[in-house]
Amino acid sequence: MVTYRRLDGSSAMPLFPGLVELYSVVYAEPPYEEGPDEVAGFAAKLPEESVRPGFTLVAAEDGPDLVGAAYGWTMPAGVWWSRADADPVPEILAAAKLAVMEWIVHPDRRRHGIGAELMRRLLVGRPETWATLASDPRSLARRLYERAGWRKVDSSHLPWGPDMDLLVLPLPAR
Repeated sequence: MVTYRRLDGSSAMPLFPGLVELYSVVYAEPPYEEGPDEVAGFAAKLPEESVRPGFTLVAAEDGPDLVGAAYGWTMPAGVWWSRADADPVPEILAAAKLAVMEWIVHPDRRRHGIGAELMRRLLVGRPETWATLASDPRSLARRLYERAGWRKVDSSHLPWGPDMDLLVLPLPAR
């Protein structure tokens, strides 16, 4: 049976080894095809990310196994993705946003609603007006985001990877 936990930075740290392992499985798949160097980079940045304002991680666990996770933090008003083509419309730029950094489910556990529940729990009760994320347009996940109501507002060009779609979703008022 899958259980869910919502954690802040300090309480999330014990899950980081399992999160890194889950990341390595998910991002080994096409179109990402990430290897040990990218996984090590992900692991190295987790402690810094966990102390950002508004950091929240939602974990999906089946007994001792981490089968899914979603996390993000507050992107302040006036801030947007650093490698974006342009700023979004003023309404989005001027608002605080939840920057969703990862939303992953183990390949063997997909199509059981775990991903949807992770995102529901990550977004519920957030103080921000918008959620935003970057998605590889070649990925299956990109189509899932669109079906879930996320809309593309921009693109980002990363020197180390593919161009990314920048998506937003309005959050309900608290």
